[in-house]
Amino acid sequence: MSKIALVRKPSPLLDNGIVDHIEKVAVDLERALEEWHGYVAALRSHGWETIEVDAADDCPDSVFVEDTVVMFRNVAVISRPGADSRKPETAGTRKALEELGLPIADIREPGTLDGGDVLKIGDTVYVGRGGRTNAEGVAQLRRILAPLGAKVVGVPVTKVLHLKTAVTALPDGTVIGYPEFVDNSDIFDRFLPVPEPHGTAVVCLSESELIISASAPRTAEMLRDLGYTVTEVALAEYEKLEGCPTCLSVRVRNAH
Repeated sequence: MSKIALVRKPSPLLDNGIVDHIEKVAVDLERALEEWHGYVAALRSHGWETIEVDAADDCPDSVFVEDTVVMFRNVAVISRPGADSRKPETAGTRKALEELGLPIADIREPGTLDGGDVLKIGDTVYVGRGGRTNAEGVAQLRRILAPLGAKVVGVPVTKVLHLKTAVTALPDGTVIGYPEFVDNSDIFDRFLPVPEPHGTAVVCLSESELIISASAPRTAEMLRDLGYTVTEVALAEYEKLEGCPTCLSVRVRNAH
């Protein structure tokens, strides 16, 4: 199985990134670049090959490459971001995925869908229906993925930017989340609350290895106590833009 992560360098305009649910705070671009390199180094140290998507310097939010595509099995569904300023970001991601030789599908107008709204647990694909992803986007993703064996489940998201701002999943399928961010935890089979807002997002690198934000030390300890190897990565500059560890890469596990 391939272990490829698509990443994209932060734009010089990063400080102009969109903020919907928190107060705008100035971003330190130099520190953000250091944090990005630290994140990429963490992926590589766990055996992941990183591929840089062409920079999109005119797009302030382009470092959040996860929003541009949804991977299911070996199919890449190019998204259609809900924020107009982000729509040009998908071109570079498409090019990188074409170079990997993956089959590609598209979310088309009037559908909108951000990759950060999509949480996959086995063959179940939860899609956050919130500010950036509309009902048509959910319906199109369902039509694309159903023939591949996926069950697409729409989930209301009203308290945070993306579904994966509120919840992600551990390798065993347990959903973790910060209760105040979650509209309805009963949607998920198993839900484990975390003690910190920045503890909601983990990147699963293997069945036992996770990346989490260094802003969530208590959550990291909780997950270590459950038997996971947890790497903490500093992401404070991205958190000023409602970003988290999952946003900064697209994990491609089934490239031929």
